[in-house]
Amino acid sequence: MSKVLFIKASPLPNEVSRSSQVAETFMAEYKAKNPSDTVEELVLYNTEVPLLDLELMTAGRELQAGKAFTDLAPDVQKKLNAYNVLTEQFLAADKYVFVFPLWNLGIPPLLKAYIDTFVIAGKSFRYTEHGPEALLKDKKAILIHGSGGIYSAGPTSSFTHGEPYLRTILQFIGINVVPSIFVEGIDHNPSKEAEIVAAAKAVAQESAAEF
Repeated sequence: MSKVLFIKASPLPNEVSRSSQVAETFMAEYKAKNPSDTVEELVLYNTEVPLLDLELMTAGRELQAGKAFTDLAPDVQKKLNAYNVLTEQFLAADKYVFVFPLWNLGIPPLLKAYIDTFVIAGKSFRYTEHGPEALLKDKKAILIHGSGGIYSAGPTSSFTHGEPYLRTILQFIGINVVPSIFVEGIDHNPSKEAEIVAAAKAVAQESAAEF
């Protein structure tokens, strides 16, 4: 039995977000094929995701130097607790399903803040004399990515820092990232929205059966 963490990184409701609609199709098929697996849904825009700021970095250094957690300011304790909950939740999962849009050729800022909660030296990777070593080598992920234009291939593929960035980050910590599902090009061809979404849902069903 596997633990699946379903991470939604769009503030838009499902009826508006085409990538979320495709992700729901993926999850429905996955659950049907793997009824004994447990799925936990994490909606980032409904979750407290602390920013990795000076306060958190200072607290981390102080704890490493031997300061007691209870000696930290109450608001810092609360922020660090929220941060650690997300870290441990991520580490406990076996599989990850990310659904996220392309915003200004990058990822939503809250997704970047979330990434910082699990890309942590000593937790998901470690430093060695030969360089960084990944620690999450027995896990897998799939990315479901929406964009108004077409960036998965062609002349604009070098512009995007969305799907390639998240793929690289996950691979850096050892996670096997299977081929992504793209929901793209609707802004270029609005009349083909239904066709594009249907095609992506078909890919999602096939991918879910193998995930």
